[in-house]
Amino acid sequence: MDEFWLQWQPRERATLCFIIKDGEILLIRKKRGLGAGKINAPGGRIEPGELPLDCAIRETREEVGIIPHGVESKGVLHFQFKDGYSLHCTVFTASGFSGDLIETDEALPIWTRLESIPYDEMWADDTHWLPGMIAGGVFRGYFHFDGEEMLSKELIWDSPSTVAC
Repeated sequence: MDEFWLQWQPRERATLCFIIKDGEILLIRKKRGLGAGKINAPGGRIEPGELPLDCAIRETREEVGIIPHGVESKGVLHFQFKDGYSLHCTVFTASGFSGDLIETDEALPIWTRLESIPYDEMWADDTHWLPGMIAGGVFRGYFHFDGEEMLSKELIWDSPSTVAC
């Protein structure tokens, strides 16, 4: 691993929660904040004292109106931006949900067939880890960005017991 990442500290911590059910994945088109206009998963910044799992459930409810079930940690993403911003993101999957899916001022929900994920409308790193995660992999990803341009990447595939939230 690059020496930089051994000393790295994030400015913020966040989560993503991908609900995968019946050959489809729930994605959102972000309406505001980091990545506005891009397609991603429900998620957001962890509040002080909040656990990553609790954040993933809360953010999914706030952004699209549903409560994910069968939530499991699948990976961690480390992002360093050239402008100095840094973000640690815990990635979860969920196998089901309760409630009614809604559009909010934060997100437009989009159910997408697994074979039709619009990677060209997502962050550049997603193509490197999302297919493996959908296939059952557990990972750690390290990415440098300049704005929306990915400058470098390192991806490590782990066994489920080695991923820490």
